[in-house]
Amino acid sequence: MQPLELAIFLQFFVGLIAAVNPIGIMPIFVSLTGHMSPEERNKTALTANIAVTVILTVSLLAGQFLLDMFSISLDSFRVAGGLLLLTIAFSMMSGKLGEDKQNKQEKSESVSREQIGVVPLAMPLMAGPGAISSTIVYGSRYPGMTSTVGIALTIVVFATCCWLLFRAAPIIVRFLGQTGINVITRIMGLILAALGIEFIANGLRALFPGLA
Repeated sequence: MQPLELAIFLQFFVGLIAAVNPIGIMPIFVSLTGHMSPEERNKTALTANIAVTVILTVSLLAGQFLLDMFSISLDSFRVAGGLLLLTIAFSMMSGKLGEDKQNKQEKSESVSREQIGVVPLAMPLMAGPGAISSTIVYGSRYPGMTSTVGIALTIVVFATCCWLLFRAAPIIVRFLGQTGINVITRIMGLILAALGIEFIANGLRALFPGLA
């Protein structure tokens, strides 16, 4: 595997961390699973991350097809995805953890459902618009078989890391405290904002060559 491909996969991995912000979601995970036994909590964490893997992998494989079906160019989607990432990043830098990813209806439904691993944890808190947009952009930008397999494996590695984090969530939340989590959330928001601007710049440069 070429060093350039490894750099692409690493960049995608860091982008997913910034878009999903698993450390920022941990307090929500702990609160939603507070009534569960440790075994049930671990099962919920596993279900959530399997669902995230499936959602992002489907986005990776079907993303270009959806763009073609609606006659949307990759560069237009880059600009739209970048603006979306910026919106989420600004919310994160203002200290919001998951309010913009989950609306009131989804929040009320999650209370009444026994299985919260898929909704709201996997969708929309983890595999939200930002993560899905980033996955589609990378999948469309690097369509080769090797790159697609590498991106899919990166998604699996990311979900595995999130699963390990969620298993240790109660301990980590107590250790970091709300202040520590807010600091990490703001840092992730800054990284996500930079990634969003990169998407927008690349998209505009291709749509309007005169800007280059």
